[in-house]
Formats: sequence, structure tokens, C-alpha cells
Amino acid sequence: MNIKENKQILLISPRGFCAGVTRAIDTVVEVLEKFGPPVYVKHEIVHNKHVIDDLKAKGAIFIEDINDAPIDKPLVFSAHGVAKNIIDTAKQMNKYVVDATCPLVTKVHVQAIKFYNLNYKIILIGHKNHPEVEGTLGQLPAGAIVLIENLDDVQNLKFENEDKLAYVTQTTLSVDDTKEIIDALKKKFPHIKSSPKEDICYATTNRQNAIKDYAHECDSFIVVGSKNSSNSNRLVEVAKKSGCDLSVLLENANNLNIDNYKNHQTIGLSSGASVPDILVQDVISKFREAFEINVKEVGAGEENISFKLPRGI
Repeated sequence: MNIKENKQILLISPRGFCAGVTRAIDTVVEVLEKFGPPVYVKHEIVHNKHVIDDLKAKGAIFIEDINDAPIDKPLVFSAHGVAKNIIDTAKQMNKYVVDATCPLVTKVHVQAIKFYNLNYKIILIGHKNHPEVEGTLGQLPAGAIVLIENLDDVQNLKFENEDKLAYVTQTTLSVDDTKEIIDALKKKFPHIKSSPKEDICYATTNRQNAIKDYAHECDSFIVVGSKNSSNSNRLVEVAKKSGCDLSVLLENANNLNIDNYKNHQTIGLSSGASVPDILVQDVISKFREAFEINVKEVGAGEENISFKLPRGI
């Protein structure tokens, strides 16, 4: 009889679905129930393969070009937001449109427009080609917002002394990395303005802070999330910077190589803001098959924030 090795899993909270993701998924489900399938969605509603596959099975069709959606079928915009010209085009086509953009992304859009109307030149801190960034850039005329990604980009910025400057950020960035960029901006442009409230969303900040508190206690760390999820990738980076070099992003339990953890006593486990908790529980179950595990829940607990569904549902 083989005796299973003992392992401890530190299950970090908060983790998983944030309010914006829950709202976006519920929006697609409500539109499907109201109109019946198919329902067309501009871009993946959230960045998680499990969620997307589930919604596809219910009748959602994910597209990049809104012209691929028939005029007589509903069109939903993803949680990441879309450029203003896409919204205008959809309305001109007389489509039934439901905007599931996360309210915290919309807040960034509104702030950028306010700065623009006050004649500020705007800097956006974010990741090039990410759909949220493309949506924010698209709120204003081309060239009105300058995108920067890192400290080198700050040094390459060239503005006149009399220019009024302001910055906004993508909502799913690394809190610490973004602070470094903001500090560099303020040093180079002492009069630069910012949003009255933090642009990085509460869920991103909470999940990163929870991992910072416990990653140094772990021999390895797993973040459940999809490769194209910005917030999930940032969590892996935070775990590594917080003292756990052996930190990985894992799509689901099927991709878990249990042999990699034979020599690890304490394993940290969390998930990105677009990940259903069933995927985390699947990972725990796979560990339980191979080892004698003790699951210890740590962190600040779950969040109780929620957003109303969009108008028109």
C-alpha cells in the first residue's frame, strides 16, 4: 500500500469572478433567454476558455467584426469595452445592442473624455493590442491618447512645457509596475493630472495584494487562468516578485503535471478574475488524487461588490 505524501495548499481569497465579469456573463445569458440563440458577442465576453465554451454551447457566437452579426440578431459588447466608432456603426445598422462593458472600464473612458474636453493631452498606461486598451484609445480621435507600456516609453515621451498632461490606466495592470511608471511620469512631468480615483480595478488590486501576502510562504504557486487574460498573467508576475519563483499560469486541471509538485510541500493557489471556481476545485481534486492534502483558506475573504445589468435587458 502506497502512503500518500502530505501537501498543504494555501487557497487564496479573493479569487475568481469579479463583479464586472459576473455582470458580463449574466448579460449574455439574459439576452439568450430573452431572444433565444444565436446571440452575437463582439470579442470574447471575458478571457476564459471554459466560460466561452459554455456560452457557445448555449448559443453565443463570438465575432471580431460586427458586420458578421445579422441585423435582426442581438449584439453584445464584451466586458473589455469597444471603440466609439464600433458603437456608432452598430447603431447605424439598427442592431439591438447591449453594452456589457465593465462599469470600471467605462469610468476610465469617461475620465479620458473629460480630460480631452478640458484640452489635456492624455497618456494611457496599458498593454498594446489588448481589447480594453483598444476600446479606451477608440473613445477619442486618433492621436488624442498616447499609449505607453513601460519605463522606457516614459523617457521617450516628448511634450511642450505648456502642454496640459493627464494619464489614465488599463484596469488590469500590475499595481506595483504601474506605480513605478506613474512615479516616473510625475518626476518627468510634475504637473501631470490623474483620475480622481484609482483606475486599476478593485478586483485586480485585491487579488494581487492577497497573493503578495502569501506567495513567499509557498514552494510553488498556481494561478488558474487563460493565457490571454491580462489580470491572470499579472497575478503570476506578482507571485514571482513576492518570493515564489516557481509560479505558473494554468488553464485547467487537465494541464496540471502533478509530478512537478512531488518535492513541493506548500503550494499556493489562486485564480484570475474571469475564472469560475469549479476550475480551481478541479485542480484541488487532482492534487487530492496524488497526495494527502490539507487545504487552508487564507486571505481577506470574498468580495461582495455587484453591478446592475445593462439597460435594455
